[in-house]
Amino acid sequence: MPLSHSLVAVLVTIIWGLSFVVIKIGVGDTPPLLLAALRFFFAALPAVYFVPRPQTDWRNVVGYGFFLGVAQFGLLFAALALGMPASLASLVMQAQVFFTILFAALLMGERPGPHQIAGGVLGALGLALIALPRLSGSGAGPFLMTVLAAASWGVANIISKRAGRVDMLGFIVWSSLVAPLPLLGLSLWLNGSEEVLAALSHMTWGTAAAVAYLAYPTTVFAFGVWAYLLSRHPAATVTPFALLVPVAGIIGSALILGEAMQPIEAVGGAVIVIGLALNVFGQRFIRGRRAV
Repeated sequence: MPLSHSLVAVLVTIIWGLSFVVIKIGVGDTPPLLLAALRFFFAALPAVYFVPRPQTDWRNVVGYGFFLGVAQFGLLFAALALGMPASLASLVMQAQVFFTILFAALLMGERPGPHQIAGGVLGALGLALIALPRLSGSGAGPFLMTVLAAASWGVANIISKRAGRVDMLGFIVWSSLVAPLPLLGLSLWLNGSEEVLAALSHMTWGTAAAVAYLAYPTTVFAFGVWAYLLSRHPAATVTPFALLVPVAGIIGSALILGEAMQPIEAVGGAVIVIGLALNVFGQRFIRGRRAV
């Protein structure tokens, strides 16, 4: 990728990393699926009145909005509300890199290189290490929900690639229209109308700030740029930049939330990061060895 695209990808991953801290704070005051619904409602409105509809099949818009908004973030917000640490979630969500490469190979015929396969194996090993202390008790559910959220992100990445070279700002804004009603309906079903209405009528400044951060820099800007990059470069080139997401997430969680990892979780996280690094730098290493 050009240097300018690489720098923007780094900025996006930092914004995403800090968003885990913001979500964790937000779900402390607001039902998680309601918070997710508000995120996408304000990401779509009023921008949808000013941003042209993307020139792509409407199924791409609906599919992206469902897998990104309802599936990925519905699961992630709920997992964080149920006790998944923000720092650990920022690590586990990077399994989206491996899911994206896998889905691109299965559905789009993109062939992963040996370094990408090795990186995927390391990523799976890291997830297994993180899962070990959570296989029993209340931690298993939030962990599995976070893994499913990462898989949903992988599906959304493939849909954005299939949408082709379209106006990605319009793609993000219009696809954001898909998520609010399903998320609100799920929140009403799970939390009840009284709790939802109470949260809306007594919204704190902290919740409002969380919604603003999640709607605009995290969704409209970051996902718009990410989808733009995926439409112009191979998935295996773009997605490994998510290597920086857990770095920002762990630092932010430690400084703001005071979170700390168990030793085995830290080891599993390190293995995932090594797998991501192998995806980023493996091809250059192979080329260097061949040149020698």
